Amino acid sequence: MLPPSFHALTRSALTQDDMALLEVVAPPSVLHGLCPESAGAVVSRAQLAAALTLVLFARLVREVPEAQRYVKAARARGETITFDHGAVRTVLARSCGALPCGEASITRILRPLGYAMSGLYPLERLGMTGRSYLHADAPQDIPQFFLSELHPERFSVRFQHAVREVLATSRDPLDENAKQALDCLERDHAVPWTTACNLLPGLAACFARQHELPSEDVYETLRAESAEMAWISTEGQTFNHATDRVADVEALAARLRAEGYSIKDRVEVSQSGRVRQTALRAALVRRALGGAAPREVPGSFFEFISRSARPGTSLPAGMDMGFDTSNATGIFKMTAR
Repeated sequence: MLPPSFHALTRSALTQDDMALLEVVAPPSVLHGLCPESAGAVVSRAQLAAALTLVLFARLVREVPEAQRYVKAARARGETITFDHGAVRTVLARSCGALPCGEASITRILRPLGYAMSGLYPLERLGMTGRSYLHADAPQDIPQFFLSELHPERFSVRFQHAVREVLATSRDPLDENAKQALDCLERDHAVPWTTACNLLPGLAACFARQHELPSEDVYETLRAESAEMAWISTEGQTFNHATDRVADVEALAARLRAEGYSIKDRVEVSQSGRVRQTALRAALVRRALGGAAPREVPGSFFEFISRSARPGTSLPAGMDMGFDTSNATGIFKMTAR
């Protein structure tokens, strides 16, 4: 059960319905240390990171019908969801409007929150690079991030022009107060309670589309060469997917398929055999491209992962928290039409 102090911290970022969706999630242990009633109360970087990930989890579940169905079913059975990681897509272009380019638009938030890069994953078939970020204070407890960068220069000149047109309108959701608060958080590893309450909604706002929707022509130009860039053009830096860490992903996939979920046809298995992943297909969302009548395009999705222990170790301390290039490439295809 999430502590009452978490509700107080997130009151401006979550609705009551969102909070209900989180009742089934196993809260990171750091959240139980929140105590706003104490004199001089502060929020640690770990607590703020955990709160942000849960806000983003609730937002995704609210927007993805099959994820909401899964969460509500787990709650009805009295089960608990362990939020393993969330994914965000970025573009490493020469210019991204008012935003820092590539993953820097997100790592400027993750670093002050206590995250550090833990893995590099070339996604050559997608023209992208992936990186994982683990929390330094509680790497197995606080959900990690998988950030990807798309490289426009690996595609046609026409494609690159379309990318520039889309990203040129990007806005920066972080104001100067938020940037100063992040500087303090990076320096002190904590901020006062009131600062954290004011900062959290601004951090959550960074995980959204910051540019204008593309025209139909631009969207089709992007989609012809990269389903991933087409997705970014309509969804931006919204959580691409959130992931439940489960004991047996193969058994879960079979059960969900029997229950009528649009589960991926196969489970992706890492080269080491220790990381196994599958996912529900992306929700379809309606977007008015270039002011035209709304059309259906792929939105976000929900993923499942099982992690085994590294050789010579045992769970939970020896859990393999890494990823796999082949797995990631297969999972990314869930947003293709």
